[in-house]
Amino acid sequence: MSLRAQLEAIIYAAETPITIDQLVQLVKESVAADGTAVEADVKVRVRVALDELVADYGGQDHGIEIRQVAGGYRMSTKPEQHEVVRGFAKSLKPPIRLSLPALETLAVIAYKQPATVPEINEIRGVDSGGVIATLLDRKLITTAGRKQVIGRPILYKTTKEFLMRFGLKDVNELPSMEEFEKLVAESFQGELIPAQDTTPDTSNHGGQEPEAAAQSDSPAEEIA
Repeated sequence: MSLRAQLEAIIYAAETPITIDQLVQLVKESVAADGTAVEADVKVRVRVALDELVADYGGQDHGIEIRQVAGGYRMSTKPEQHEVVRGFAKSLKPPIRLSLPALETLAVIAYKQPATVPEINEIRGVDSGGVIATLLDRKLITTAGRKQVIGRPILYKTTKEFLMRFGLKDVNELPSMEEFEKLVAESFQGELIPAQDTTPDTSNHGGQEPEAAAQSDSPAEEIA
């Protein structure tokens, strides 16, 4: 990978302006692969590559630019693109906030779909009616007809919105339950509500939850 490509990737990924000294430390091993170049030489090469990147992104073919901010470099949209970016930002949906019971229910539906409320309740050990309504409202699940048994309960499955939120091509890409929990934590960026001690653990899908049998998840547990 070229030096310019490395610098571009680092600046793009950095959350705050990154200084030349930081860039030098990150790329000096690859720049001085033969071990003969001193740090001063690496710094000169980094400066030259940075100048080229700044000039390149300054062209009319780019909607973003590399700017010097607070002693470092960072990428930002060009002023002339602010209106279209602002319009895009306004079109974004607000982040989804779900309680742990809702996430447990979503996981059950994702891995068992299509699933009925009685089937979900049996796995979780609690009444999931309230959180089902929340997941429907968030468009993370949808109905999938009725199961051909006594009472013909409604079947539920995940939606395209669910796939988009979790970065999946289709449900065949669903990770293991352990990986799913990690994916949830990353996707919702700390938007989860800590579970209460009495909330059953879905990792024990086949087990009994005698202490949780009398519990139920009411809509009040969900965050609007």
